Amino acid sequence: MTNGDPLSETGDHPAPADTAPAAAPRPRLFALLLKDRVACLAALVLLAMSTAAVVGPFLLGDLATRQNLHSVDLPPFTLDNGWAFVLGSDSLGRSVAARLVVAARTTFAVAVPAVLVSFVVGSAWGMWAGYHRGWRESVSMRIADVVLSFPSLLLAVVVLYVFSPSIATLVLVLAIARVPVYLRTARAESAELRSRLFVDAARTFGASSGSIIRRHVAPTVMPTLITVATLDFCFVMLTESSLSFLGIGIQPPDLSWGLMVAQGRQELQTAWWIAVFPGLAIVMTTISATTLASWARLATDPAQRWRLTVPRGRVRRTARKAEEVAE
Repeated sequence: MTNGDPLSETGDHPAPADTAPAAAPRPRLFALLLKDRVACLAALVLLAMSTAAVVGPFLLGDLATRQNLHSVDLPPFTLDNGWAFVLGSDSLGRSVAARLVVAARTTFAVAVPAVLVSFVVGSAWGMWAGYHRGWRESVSMRIADVVLSFPSLLLAVVVLYVFSPSIATLVLVLAIARVPVYLRTARAESAELRSRLFVDAARTFGASSGSIIRRHVAPTVMPTLITVATLDFCFVMLTESSLSFLGIGIQPPDLSWGLMVAQGRQELQTAWWIAVFPGLAIVMTTISATTLASWARLATDPAQRWRLTVPRGRVRRTARKAEEVAE
């Protein structure tokens, strides 16, 4: 039966439903993020920190190193000396706000590459070992156990004490120390997926092991690994700050948040803002990344995504009823 529309009879009428599913997933996640005010605030904080780290040094680089002995230890939250000194100045008259922005670039320049390198190497290695099992899995797990037997901070201290501290050395040491985290996670997930029906079907149709890992295993494991990477970013950033605080990380004239805390600890009683503001930047970035990781874990899990679509009170009541039924 036709409706009298010549386009529908000839089949030339475009079907809008054909293009709808392709564009649906991205607005879905963005809409879920907007509904969660805490996660949205965390994303905005991370976006502001990242923007400041990328753009800020080009605008405020001179203020971070320019000394002005007439403006020593200026208190924060006043515009009497201009907007550059809204967060005060240090013992050499340098703007704390400008130094915070420049230090953000160094901190992110260490944490982001270290996490990316360990994420790529550890994930690929773990999926390869978990899918093939056998001696590949055994050798990979023993190597991971050897690396994990040394605490990351202690390993970095030893290596940086022997070699000259630099950003490249820090990235390399932290990346090597964190590879086993992704290796073990990817190996466990891949070993479990290896016996799934859709993997068996792909193997039956003659797909190679590399193709199965790329097309079937990796997309399933990736949400878990991304959540781990977000949390690991916090750990790597805190490790870099700790190393810089101890004096074996970033060295002057370079700046990092940990180095700023170390330089300001001697003046906590007279100029507390020199050390407190970089410490607050570390805490805010860490909390925001952890909060966003928790949200991403729920948003990327189809079985748990419903928790983000209903009010928090209803989630608690539903969970309570489920526990009562289980009992």
